[in-house]
Amino acid sequence: MAEYNSIEKIRLQKVEELRAEGVEPYPTRAKRTHTSTQAIAEFEKDETSEVKVTLAGRIRSMRPKGKLTFAHIEDGYGKIQLFFRVNEVGEDRLAFFNKMFDLGDFIEATGVMMRTKAGEVSLHVHDFNLLAKSITPLPADKDVTQEDGSVVRYASLDDPELRARQRYADLAANPEVRETFRKRAKVVKSLRDFLDGHDFLEVETPILQPLYGGAAARPFTTHHNELDQDMYLRISFELYLKRLLVGNLERVYEIGRDFRNEGVSFKHNPEFTQLEFYWAYADYLQVMELTEQMVSYAAEQVTGSTRVTFGKYELEFKPPWRRLEMRAGILETSGIDIADHTTAEALLKAINEKLPKAAPDPKSTRGKLIDFLVGEYLEPTLIQPTFLYNYPRDISPLAKSMPGDPLTVERFEGYVAGFELCNAFTELNDPLDQEQRFIEMGRDYEADDEEQHPLDEDYLRAMRYGMPPNGGFGMGVDRLTMLLTNKHSIREVLLFPALRKEE
Repeated sequence: MAEYNSIEKIRLQKVEELRAEGVEPYPTRAKRTHTSTQAIAEFEKDETSEVKVTLAGRIRSMRPKGKLTFAHIEDGYGKIQLFFRVNEVGEDRLAFFNKMFDLGDFIEATGVMMRTKAGEVSLHVHDFNLLAKSITPLPADKDVTQEDGSVVRYASLDDPELRARQRYADLAANPEVRETFRKRAKVVKSLRDFLDGHDFLEVETPILQPLYGGAAARPFTTHHNELDQDMYLRISFELYLKRLLVGNLERVYEIGRDFRNEGVSFKHNPEFTQLEFYWAYADYLQVMELTEQMVSYAAEQVTGSTRVTFGKYELEFKPPWRRLEMRAGILETSGIDIADHTTAEALLKAINEKLPKAAPDPKSTRGKLIDFLVGEYLEPTLIQPTFLYNYPRDISPLAKSMPGDPLTVERFEGYVAGFELCNAFTELNDPLDQEQRFIEMGRDYEADDEEQHPLDEDYLRAMRYGMPPNGGFGMGVDRLTMLLTNKHSIREVLLFPALRKEE
């Protein structure tokens, strides 16, 4: 049971008093005719005409002043002032409002739009009703109007932990947070519109899977009682989407949730939104071109420009993006030419000699050592949108090898502001090569290594029917939203991020 503080107890007493007077503090229906912005716009078209409206919203400020009371309410679109005068509402009703209504209550008010002497467009209230009584005051900003008419904001809700735990209060208190999530919806819509416009088919694949795959991550495990078998929350859509290419659906995509049993950081959440697409008869170079067009389109749809401010950086998403071959990038930033070291032992020795302060895992494969060099030395330098391409084969089990270079695959990752945004391959479509890679990963990696990719017999069977050559792509929608809303933590763009249990 909740323990109520003194303010909450006073408000609970008001609930009892309201019901005793025959007033339901939580009525079933509202009769709103306009939003705040609609009412203001209609009035400003012709201020000589009578504009009668019914508005609804949360009370954000109250200022009784003799026979007048001023209040501000906020709905999902903006704020508007309510003007109460004893002549219209009556002395008893005005006293009732001042006594029984509190900041945070939802109110419905009917009246005529007007402009006050101070010039503020307001609703001249003729009647009003309570829509919902607020028991707990928002742990948030409260607008208090002073005697001189100025508005002072108190107790702003800015604690990141509290905001993430109580997103409902965060949204109610901070209009800019609501705007962030409106922009997030625009991000998703723009990606969907772009791919639909390029003849891609949106599909849905299983979230519960008998075998996880398509990425390097540790899965969440659950159990299906009726089937009596363990199931996994998907870590990727990849293997199911590529099965559809076998079935002659040539361009497919999915926007949905993936789940990875990993740590939480400014760019990681165990549950996140992913976009993946697969494009028959395309390779990673064609996917590069489509990617920069798509992200540029999203930036323009969401922000109005391809130039976006992110912290101290001015990012330009307009194509073409920079292309940087991985070998050259590592050589430039670490001084090591990975082509000179074709085994894990040789590369580890070079790292220890040239970079004595580096501390890679001595048990790492060659590919994981290369990935270490990228993460520690190259990635932080990739600020403007950049495609880093040509990756080691042993950390890319689903990508096609480059002709003449069996150790390197046709893969790129897109980097922006020093972190990875997207990942793409020329997809492997040789079932025999794919089976051999699964076997190699089972042999070369420890059983609990999240880089290990389990062998999927059904996926291999699909490949044996014949899979067209294709390019595949994956992007974290949350990370793109961070970039386009200038937010530096994934928590800021997730309505309900994963958090430790509250003590």
